Amino acid sequence: MKNSKNLRDYTCQELEALFKERGLQAYRGRQVFKWLAQPGVYSFAQMTDLPKALREELSKEFCLFLPEIYKEEVSSDGTRKLALRLKDDELIECVIIPEEDHYTLCVSSQVGCAMGCAFCLTAKMGFRRNLSPHEITAQVLRAKEVLIRERLIKEKPLRNIVFMGMGEPLANYENVLRALKILLDEKGFNFSRRRVTVSTVGLIPQMEKLGKDITAKLAISLHAADEDKRTQLMPINKRYPLKELIPACRRYPLPKGWRITFEYLMLKGVNDSSHDAHKLAKLLKGVPAKINLIPFNEHPALPFKCSDEETIFRFQGILLSYGYVATIRKSKGRDISAACGQLATRLAA
Repeated sequence: MKNSKNLRDYTCQELEALFKERGLQAYRGRQVFKWLAQPGVYSFAQMTDLPKALREELSKEFCLFLPEIYKEEVSSDGTRKLALRLKDDELIECVIIPEEDHYTLCVSSQVGCAMGCAFCLTAKMGFRRNLSPHEITAQVLRAKEVLIRERLIKEKPLRNIVFMGMGEPLANYENVLRALKILLDEKGFNFSRRRVTVSTVGLIPQMEKLGKDITAKLAISLHAADEDKRTQLMPINKRYPLKELIPACRRYPLPKGWRITFEYLMLKGVNDSSHDAHKLAKLLKGVPAKINLIPFNEHPALPFKCSDEETIFRFQGILLSYGYVATIRKSKGRDISAACGQLATRLAA
């Protein structure tokens, strides 16, 4: 039914309550929740441990719609980019990234983005709308289906999820939180809290709320260590400047041994000098930090160039000398525009 509610938007707790309201036992909700985390489940008829009458009743009131795979591209390095067509014909992209012993899935949280970062192709799209919880979790299901189809998931599991695709996750706070609850629930998708990362440009109020509402890894898109430079690159810095963001990071509740990841794009002649590296090291003093240096993925529509390899290694060396964990991200999927900052869609005619 066109206007029926999508049952994939419900957390396990909400499904239990839904069935109890109908005079049924709560475990029926858990049964449905488990089915919804399985790739390849498209109808209530497949939920064979539910009574037939209940399946028929549910199908009249609820739907299980999943966005379809509109386009699939495979990089020379094994990275796969999926474009999913939503019910309103908007497109979003997610990226399956092969790692040494697992796959990481980069998911989108919005159609487009309103943050306007100067280095990001998604920003060129502007903001269209937020994704619902089922549109977020559907990216995981569709990715698993592809890995099963290609007989790849037996070799390596889909273990990590990063909210680093299209959109600013914390600008779609309630839907992202609900999706996180669904993905982390051991009765369904059962992803480890250590394996799910939410990235943000630094929306401080939502960031502080996230720390209270759920435990997941946090990443901050930083990209500059002084106010003026960051404001030029990221307009959000006018609203939430570094002088407020970094203290908020120091206050962020982290489980023992966890660090906040700070993402730092290496932009030639912009933020990659030794002075920038020393300034970054001093800025993050007192924050349990891991710094992820990201070689910029160049594109004709963007005005920046990537720092050369020698500059990146020198920058890393300075951070290491301060005692930070500082890594250089290996860029994957460049040849299919699936690398960091390259996700953008347009509906083909």
